[in-house]
Amino acid sequence: MPVEVIAVNADDWWGLTWRLLLASLSGGAIGLNRQIAGKAGGLRTHMLVSLGSALFVMMTTIGITVHADATSRAIQGVATGVGFLGAGEIVHQSRAKSGKPGVKGLTSAAAIWVTAALGMIASLGLWQTSLIGTLLTLLILSGAKWLERFVPVIHEGRGERGEE
Repeated sequence: MPVEVIAVNADDWWGLTWRLLLASLSGGAIGLNRQIAGKAGGLRTHMLVSLGSALFVMMTTIGITVHADATSRAIQGVATGVGFLGAGEIVHQSRAKSGKPGVKGLTSAAAIWVTAALGMIASLGLWQTSLIGTLLTLLILSGAKWLERFVPVIHEGRGERGEE
């Protein structure tokens, strides 16, 4: 089944502006959440990731002829590239405190990855999906953190609180 790409006319300044603004605002909302939480990837990082993702995907949808395969390749490229940015966030967090190896920054990396997806969705003109995705992401980042306090952590070979 062919995929329908929602094209944008290069002369539609309002349409272009709305899509890029929505991408920036979606990234900004998530970035603000991360900034308030004191994470390394904050407001500007998330806004730029979302805007950059939107621009990369939008390049394939501007013009007279739109090729769905070009849009698909752009989305794949952004998803891969943002994965490297997320990996850098994980490494940065792991070495920050004691120098001991550890896994920290996974949620921040995932937030950057979702932010890129929200930017791509906004660039395709799917503003409802972008808004719903932004709200769900904020709910997960805030609400799930509260919910995690009630979930017991059991480590292998250790007691319920991690004691040996």
